[in-house]
Amino acid sequence: MKFNFGMPNLLTSLRIVMIPVLVIVFYLLPLEWRYIASALVFSIAAVTDWLDGYLARKLGQTTTFGAFLDPVADKLIVAVALVLLVEVHASAILAVPAIVIVCREIVASALREWMAQYSTRSVAVSYLAQVKTTIQMIAIIILLASGPGMDKPTVILGYVLLYGAAILTIWSMYQYLKIAWPDLSSGMTSKTK
Repeated sequence: MKFNFGMPNLLTSLRIVMIPVLVIVFYLLPLEWRYIASALVFSIAAVTDWLDGYLARKLGQTTTFGAFLDPVADKLIVAVALVLLVEVHASAILAVPAIVIVCREIVASALREWMAQYSTRSVAVSYLAQVKTTIQMIAIIILLASGPGMDKPTVILGYVLLYGAAILTIWSMYQYLKIAWPDLSSGMTSKTK
């Protein structure tokens, strides 16, 4: 296994370290600061998500460890942020896209693991999934910064963007399942290469 704890992997690890920071900032800062501060923490994490991939390719430091850790870090911080938002907004309107996004991430992870074990096909991250991730990150930042309240235009914008991300989430999951379906439906029990 190729392992290099260069700058890209450090940035990915930083994103994981930022998860408890996000939670602490969200719950322990005074009400008037916690929303902006938690949005700032999440924004830094979102930038490191883009930057670690860019640096890994630019510096020739792509590693199997980084390929494993990067999506894990992304899924963890997004899931935690969505849990925080659902709790503070206490709204089914927000819970629905949050549930769709988290469930899709679980299914996509399981599908990739299954395909690595039992299929000759692979499910690479699609351009659609990258667009979904970008919209999702922007929506979370807006919603974290705005705090609760459907009377705020920024909250409505955040909800609209999160629903857009949820729709793209379903569409990208459909594409992944379409790629995997021949193997899933064949009853294949062992990897053939």
